[in-house]
Amino acid sequence: MIILGLIIAGALGAVLRYQVDRSVQRRVGSDFPLGILVVNVSGSLALGVLTGAAVHHALSNPWLVVVGTGFVGAYTTFSTFTFDTVRLAENDQWGSSVVTVAVSLALGIGAAAAGLALGSLS
Repeated sequence: MIILGLIIAGALGAVLRYQVDRSVQRRVGSDFPLGILVVNVSGSLALGVLTGAAVHHALSNPWLVVVGTGFVGAYTTFSTFTFDTVRLAENDQWGSSVVTVAVSLALGIGAAAAGLALGSLS
């Protein structure tokens, strides 16, 4: 049953990632990968909330696996973040490349910490 949950959650996460990324990029209209930044930061927040709920409120392991690994794992994307960063560097947009890395790390860690705090609330 957990495998079926992973399959469904993964499919939903991947589709949502595509939709969020495209929607943000269409609105922004720039080479800066803001869509993937939004995806990865919101995914970090979601995983933080799940982890906080698991640690402080005994969220069941199947839920953590299906939602955390399946949905959030398919929703977030390290490979696209890396590809976009390299693409910017190859196009001599070094400043944007460095900003992408710095902002992604800072906001991702901050979002995960905030999510952990939110997930631990009673």
